[in-house]
Amino acid sequence: MKFILAPDSFKENMTALEAVTAMEKGIHDVYPDADCVRVPMSDGGEGFIEAVATAWGARRITVVNMDALGRPIQSEYALADGRAVLDVASCAGIELVAPHERNVAKSNTAGLGMIIRDALSRGARELLIGIGGSATNDAGIGMLVELGARLLDADGAELAPKLENLDQVASVDTSALDALLDGLSVKVACDVTNPLNGPEGATAVFGPQKGVQPEQVEYFDSLHLHFATVSGHGDDALLPGSGAAGGLGFALRAFLHAELTPGIDLVADAVGLADAVQGADWVFTGEGSVDSQTINGKTPAGVTAIARAAGVPVMIFAGRIKEGAEILLEHGVSKIVKVGDPAEPLEEALKNGQKNLRAAVVSALNAE
Repeated sequence: MKFILAPDSFKENMTALEAVTAMEKGIHDVYPDADCVRVPMSDGGEGFIEAVATAWGARRITVVNMDALGRPIQSEYALADGRAVLDVASCAGIELVAPHERNVAKSNTAGLGMIIRDALSRGARELLIGIGGSATNDAGIGMLVELGARLLDADGAELAPKLENLDQVASVDTSALDALLDGLSVKVACDVTNPLNGPEGATAVFGPQKGVQPEQVEYFDSLHLHFATVSGHGDDALLPGSGAAGGLGFALRAFLHAELTPGIDLVADAVGLADAVQGADWVFTGEGSVDSQTINGKTPAGVTAIARAAGVPVMIFAGRIKEGAEILLEHGVSKIVKVGDPAEPLEEALKNGQKNLRAAVVSALNAE
């Protein structure tokens, strides 16, 4: 029998690669000679680099750069055959900044620019970028300046890439940036559909979780609008996804000519999932929790759609099965399997995640 193992990470429990290993052990407990194809997945958030790097056989590269507040850190990306996969979370991520330190006025995306520059210096001509989990709201100016763009005021003086300076920007010199990026292909994993500014924009919707106070929303939003207008990219600001990662989606689209794609679609294409599922008997996927929203672009739904097109049944494994998850059974999922004993305390369940997933696979297969 042939099994395709394509789970996402189980948040705070196990990585996608660890989940794949647990699934494989459970399958071999029942079918020792089964062919297990390991395809760890991500929807563009946690585990994005690992999933793509594993499929590519890419080498990991460590870069000394900076977090959103400009503090020195080390970040990883992966590189293979002129292709690089990187993410914002590892440099300008919100998890790297303590809640009491979050301040978008002092934060920017320069760290991402440093990683991109390093990848280009090593021959990368295609970039896959995950932009979930950012701590910034700088409309991507930190990244742009790090890559050679110059923010100029009305007198032609250069401005530092600070959010508070955006209302002084009169023009953007992109000559050095354009030369650096010539011939570069950029694809971005983006599940956010918000525009750059307005009531559904980056500041209004995502700013509060990054420390933006209610009285600051209108001001910061106006800075984004001004920057988009004077840079000549006002139309790009209106497009879905431009408000992602505090406006980084806008900068990537407008200045790096990036293609913004739903995360699961981008990862599935990068890892070759559609080819992998051909001729399989089962596809196993899963993540920490499934509910009625899982159908909207989460990994189990994306994997299921690809498997369904190939006529392969799908089993989803999840630590928590919430109300509404049964809708997945109407979209190609054969079975949803609970991982672990519902009576097990959460702390124990997290500790025993891999063991519980292995046991759940054994139980599910024996029930078939």
